[in-house]
Amino acid sequence: MNKAIKKQALGRGLSALLKDTSDIKSADEKGADQVVGKIMEIDINAIEINPFQPRSNFNEEALEELANSIKELGLIQPITVRKISFNKYQLISGERRLRASKKIGLTTIPAYIRLANDDESLTMALVENIQRQDLDPIEVALSYQQLMQELNLTQDEVSVRVGKQRSTVANFIRLLKLDPLVQTGIRDQLITMGHGRALISVDDADAQSELYYQIVKNNLSVRETENLVKAYHEKTLSNKKETTSDKAPKFEIKESIKNNINTYFSTNVDIKLANNGKGKISIPFYSEEDFKRLMKIINVSE
Repeated sequence: MNKAIKKQALGRGLSALLKDTSDIKSADEKGADQVVGKIMEIDINAIEINPFQPRSNFNEEALEELANSIKELGLIQPITVRKISFNKYQLISGERRLRASKKIGLTTIPAYIRLANDDESLTMALVENIQRQDLDPIEVALSYQQLMQELNLTQDEVSVRVGKQRSTVANFIRLLKLDPLVQTGIRDQLITMGHGRALISVDDADAQSELYYQIVKNNLSVRETENLVKAYHEKTLSNKKETTSDKAPKFEIKESIKNNINTYFSTNVDIKLANNGKGKISIPFYSEEDFKRLMKIINVSE
């Protein structure tokens, strides 16, 4: 089939699409079944971007290729929108297709129309993007986090909604604990999600960044990164033990001395000793008479 025949066939298909001229917004309204789930040709400028869209990076070269494909063959897969008022829609999925269509100057676009509340729209947008588009791991993690925050869901509930194991959801969300520099490295494909997971156990942000630079500079594998992180923890633990040893108290107060002090004042005296050899003795009293008794013992007059 040559290009002219392809375009002609597509033209007949598009001409058969319905025009949405109704003001139906709810699935409970009369005639809603004539709108919901139908493919309709709608004004491209009447579509607003979904604020819940997790994708923030669009590869311009890939977008240009998609635009050329749509220009040559037409839009094969309609976008999905939510109707919010008369001739006004909110995008649920298909932002790349919408952007590409605008690039080539299309004024209308075929779309599946859904009538949904904000929660349903959020869920549909995030789930469809996670499952059908090439989101990077950080964008997927942000999508899961947004589902949890916006809909007050647990990780278990998110896993059910997106059809993933809970451990998978948890592993993505944990990536958001990484230093922003490392997150950017994952998004720019300088390192993988596996590298990021290995670095999560490094709590110190500066140390995490330094290890990240070593990984990128030496092009380390995930296994090599895990060994690098292991060596870091072993060195940190060793330094901590040495530091603790260096900070040992200058001297110790014998238990017999503590007992003698308690006996002398007839009360439980609190003795605290710092690592630098300094300390503090606290003598409690329980009444005015008890206070006066202590004053006589230490020979302090009013």
